[in-house]
Amino acid sequence: MTTDTQKNSTLIPIIIIAGLFFIFGFVTWINGALIPFMKTINELTDAESYLVASASYISFVVMALPASSIINKIGYRKGMSLGLIIMAIGALVFIPAANARTYWMFLAAIFIQGAGMTLLQTASNPYITILGPIESAAKRIAIMGIANKVAGALGSVIFGAILLSGIDEIKDKLSNVDAVEKAGLLNTMADSVIAPYIAMAVVLFILGILIRKAPLPHVEAAPIEESTSSEKTKNSIFQFPHLWLGVLALFVYVGVEVVAGDTIIAYGISLEIPVEQAKFFTLFTLMAMVATYALGVFLIPKYISQAFVLKASAILGIALSFCIIFTSGYTSVLFVAALGIANALVWPAIWPLALTGLGKFTKTASALLIMAISGGAIIPPLYGALVDHKKESLIVSGLNEATAMAEAASFGYWILLPCYLIIFYYAFWGHKVGLKSIDS
Repeated sequence: MTTDTQKNSTLIPIIIIAGLFFIFGFVTWINGALIPFMKTINELTDAESYLVASASYISFVVMALPASSIINKIGYRKGMSLGLIIMAIGALVFIPAANARTYWMFLAAIFIQGAGMTLLQTASNPYITILGPIESAAKRIAIMGIANKVAGALGSVIFGAILLSGIDEIKDKLSNVDAVEKAGLLNTMADSVIAPYIAMAVVLFILGILIRKAPLPHVEAAPIEESTSSEKTKNSIFQFPHLWLGVLALFVYVGVEVVAGDTIIAYGISLEIPVEQAKFFTLFTLMAMVATYALGVFLIPKYISQAFVLKASAILGIALSFCIIFTSGYTSVLFVAALGIANALVWPAIWPLALTGLGKFTKTASALLIMAISGGAIIPPLYGALVDHKKESLIVSGLNEATAMAEAASFGYWILLPCYLIIFYYAFWGHKVGLKSIDS
């Protein structure tokens, strides 16, 4: 088959998978607006509010291996269809959650949507990785990233406008009304999620039906190549240390990506930047990612390798972490947004590096890598906990609440540093561990 024929045969599947990345990008990145919204209507602490991210991302731990099993039984197309329908069901659960204004119900709705996204991710990431040559996989995944982040930008802007419009005025009113009026204001605010989530459910149900007809060809990973007869045959997923290190690197990466995207609005608000401006900050992060993805599509693998991209991303992430912590105001916010540049090509680079030489273990390995998305459930609440703890200690030391909140929110970004150091290790050494027997 010629190169042109190969490109033509993969074009339609790439477009379809890009559409799926668009969908879960839209749903995932509205969390940046949901976090300050939930914090207000449910009167939460910072740590509690970041459970919005936890509920979404912890589903990847619970559902990744079951999703892999489901896809093995019913195939990619039906698995994707089922994932979309589960996401639609999750969107509908927002209606009783808003009516009751009960936080655990909102978290349950977000978790259900996350379960549907797990099915989509477990099918689409390995599919797009092995759809063409492994050395250009990061390029294909970068294209998926563009679709994902453009959708995320749209979602953050649309839901930011719907959910955060007038939130400053409502907060002022809440401090000056009695309990009955306060409950009324919060109930009215909670009801604003109903219409957009009904619309989301309808769209997801329709797409879930349509994807059943999608022309997705069957693909399989290349078999494991054993170099000599003296080498032991690989018969366990535990014989691939570069995979497990890749899972760890992906875990911390998703954590820092979610911190960069989901905390930036709340961070801006803590610095007393008006909500009308701060609600666009997630857009800055996502646009930085989209621009970097576009560079990746152009540069990989013709000019730079996947491993080089990961090294550069890790170094930039470490540098930006220090810049965020040691600057203030809009400058610090812009450095948080710039993390989008450091983060964009980490996911596309880790996947092919971690799946190198996995052969028949590719599907199981993919499920493990999907489980690593749970980093988005663990690290943002740790950021929130750091902020809460630092804020309390600063208030005790005599600072007023506004100043303490601003300093604490900045201090919380220390959580980024160990994460980028782990990615740094994987980029330089970790992705090679245990591969000598495969490459020799």
